[in-house]
Amino acid sequence: MFEHGAGEVLRRYREPRDTEGEVVAMEHARTHGYPVPAARALNETDIVMERLDGPTMLEDVMEHPWRIARHAAMLAGLLDRLHAIPAPDLLPTPVGEGGAFLHLDLHPENVVLTARGPMVIDWPNAARGPGAADVAHTWLVLACSLPPEDRLKRAVTLVGRRLFLAFFLRHYPRAELRGHLAAVAGYRAGHRTLPPGELESITRLVARNDP
Repeated sequence: MFEHGAGEVLRRYREPRDTEGEVVAMEHARTHGYPVPAARALNETDIVMERLDGPTMLEDVMEHPWRIARHAAMLAGLLDRLHAIPAPDLLPTPVGEGGAFLHLDLHPENVVLTARGPMVIDWPNAARGPGAADVAHTWLVLACSLPPEDRLKRAVTLVGRRLFLAFFLRHYPRAELRGHLAAVAGYRAGHRTLPPGELESITRLVARNDP
């Protein structure tokens, strides 16, 4: 992220990508009342976005752990609100057929807590499909992302993450989510370079929850 004039920031990707498509998805969500920063694409690597002031949900929960249940409910509510929006037909369907609008990377680091309320960022994976698959992807990220290497930070992170995930999953029927874990695991592993430890954790999670 870079400064870009009053009230804006510039997001620059290292490699060219469909920035126009990302902005179209963001604006579609925004026009349906979803909390997304205004954005415009400059070229294949650069997007200018409205500046958001405030901590991420992850930063806030690390500083105020007693808010875990509240933030887990907030994250579930953001997913549910998004899935109630009809997805644009132009979006891909990488995790199954369906008409819900999916983010496919909605986790506490991609929610900024502003004075106007939570705002959802990081939309390059926007897709169309079953809402439960999006929730299953969030489950996968929360459960399998590697914690810090520092022993103390690692222990604190793992405990906090387990609590957050337990509160988050209370909002959904676990059996329905299990049916989508394999698909979202394949999607996540195929669309980014993950460290071996995270890949192993994903494999174990899918195996434990094989429907």
